Amino acid sequence: MRRLVFLLIGLSISLAAMAHAYHASIMDVRYNAQKQQLEIALKVFTDDFEKALSQGQPKPISLLQMPATQTKPITAAYLARTLRFGTKPGETLPLTYLGMQHEGDAHWLYCTVKLPRALSSLTLHHKLLLDQFPDEMNIVNLEAGGKKQSTLFRGGEEEQTFTW
Repeated sequence: MRRLVFLLIGLSISLAAMAHAYHASIMDVRYNAQKQQLEIALKVFTDDFEKALSQGQPKPISLLQMPATQTKPITAAYLARTLRFGTKPGETLPLTYLGMQHEGDAHWLYCTVKLPRALSSLTLHHKLLLDQFPDEMNIVNLEAGGKKQSTLFRGGEEEQTFTW
C-alpha cells in the first residue's frame, strides 16, 4: 500500500511537470471594417506571461494577486513592445489594451487597433514571449474580408503580411 501511495505521488509530480512542456500563444484578430479597427483576443499561459512581465520589475508580477490597476500599465507596455500592427512593413499603429480575463492556467488579453482607412492587407510583427522562450510558437488566426487565415510566428519569423 505504501509503494502505491509513493507511486501515485511520483506520477502526480511527473504529470504536473509535463502539464506545460511547450510555450505557445493563440491570437484571434478580427478586422471590423465598419468600425475601421482590429479586435484582438490573445490567450497566453499565465506563468509564461508573468515571467515576461516580471522582467526588469522590482518584484515578480502576479496576475492573480495584484490589482488590475498595477498590472494594466505593465501589460499594455509589454504588448506595445512585442506586437506591432501596420498597414505596411515597419509601420506601428497604436495598440489599445482593454483588459484581461483569467481562464484556467491562462489569461485572455483584449486589445484594439484603430486603422487609418479600410484595408485589404495587414503587417504584423509578433515577438511575444520570444525573449523568454526560444521555442515559443505564436499562432495567429485572422478573420478579414470574409476570409479566415492562420499563421505561425516563431523566432526568426516575427513579421508577416496578411492579405485578403
